[in-house]
Amino acid sequence: MKRAWAICREHRALFLADEIQTGFGRTGDLFACDYDGIKPDILLVGKALGGGFYPVSAALANAEIMNLFQPGDHGSTFGGNPLGAAIAEAAMDVIVDEKLPERARYAGASIMQGLRAARSPYVKEIRGRGLMIGIELTRPAEDLSRALLARGVAAKDTQENVLRIAPPLVIDDEAIATLLAAYRDAIGSF
Repeated sequence: MKRAWAICREHRALFLADEIQTGFGRTGDLFACDYDGIKPDILLVGKALGGGFYPVSAALANAEIMNLFQPGDHGSTFGGNPLGAAIAEAAMDVIVDEKLPERARYAGASIMQGLRAARSPYVKEIRGRGLMIGIELTRPAEDLSRALLARGVAAKDTQENVLRIAPPLVIDDEAIATLLAAYRDAIGSF
């Protein structure tokens, strides 16, 4: 991503970062771009912006870029919604005040450490940032997804052999222990 950003800078092209899924703490920083020190020209945000209560998304940019739009240039089905804006503002307050990015960093490190400790010949790699974790397997990820679901943990097979674990930013230590116990049991059942 850093190289793509540099190429955009070199050629005076706008760099747009889609942080719909990764933004607002999911990766352990407020935005995934923060890891690489990238400052996008346009930042797309959503999901967590609505605090899990209301669908809200936004395109963020500086005034120079935003002022390129004239009335009628852009339309939005839900744009200008005062309720959505109020919910987004409240969600941002919670994310910042409760230090959810820092919590995601801590919880994600704890989860990855626990996942790695449960060694299995079926696990090729465990990777992630914050609470966006992927387990690459040597067999179909759907098998592990089903085994975890049978133990009360929902995890999504995102590719044929990759399982995504993305717990909520408010996950506590007890829920982490439950997740890891279910994982150890599920991976051990193969």
